[in-house]
Amino acid sequence: MRQTNQSDRCSLIITTYNRPDALGLVLKSALCQSRPPDEIIVADDGSGEETETVVEKFKKMSPVPVLHSWQEDRGFRAAASRNKAIALSRHDYIILVDGDIFLHKEFIRDHVGLGRKRQFIQGSRVLLTPESSRERIQQGAISVDFFDKGLKNRISSIHSVILAKIFSRQKNFLEGIKTCNMSFFREDCIEVNGFNENFTGWGREDSEFAARLMNNQVQRLTVKCLAIGYHLWHMEISRASLSKNDAILHNTVVNRIKWCDNGIDKYLSGD
Repeated sequence: MRQTNQSDRCSLIITTYNRPDALGLVLKSALCQSRPPDEIIVADDGSGEETETVVEKFKKMSPVPVLHSWQEDRGFRAAASRNKAIALSRHDYIILVDGDIFLHKEFIRDHVGLGRKRQFIQGSRVLLTPESSRERIQQGAISVDFFDKGLKNRISSIHSVILAKIFSRQKNFLEGIKTCNMSFFREDCIEVNGFNENFTGWGREDSEFAARLMNNQVQRLTVKCLAIGYHLWHMEISRASLSKNDAILHNTVVNRIKWCDNGIDKYLSGD
């Protein structure tokens, strides 16, 4: 299952919004990697001072560069937040996680080892119960065992190169697309102009980005039993914008659109 990545340097981008306790756990797990990222960028969709305090504290202890990419709080604008962070990145390979996804110790090594141009990776996600999530945040616990309480999809917590060879698939479909655990080459992202900032409010900006990648002949690799992230529980986000966002996604799929007009290019200077 492991391959040689066509770039040996990567940027880990962590999206967040006003959840500094969870972000602290995610950042801790980023420091405990067997193969650390080459830089960390916190893509902040308008959080307050508590988040800034967490990031500044982390900067002082991190052995790798840490950037805080902040934008004004004008509602859910994950597409713009990710684009700005990707534009700031200095390395060829991009790994995206959400600020409530803490990482298996081999997470970065797995993504980098499997990454190749013209391919994006959808990693594995283990869901945690509310009780387990609260306990882990309080205790700063980032080690997860298969037999731990509070794992909803326990099988997904198994880290195995052998099982990954059996269960991982290279198929182009949109089901299960989640940028809470995804990686790709920066060049492939820029070719489709990044995330579509016409998406505001929760939902489908990740699927539409993946659809344009696939329309542009970038293949999807869905990885099981490697590249594992642990998803801390949170309240469900408002779906008020979903019908509008579904319409944008539908148009991209039906018309096989590769490029969005309102994307990352506005943040790139001489790239």
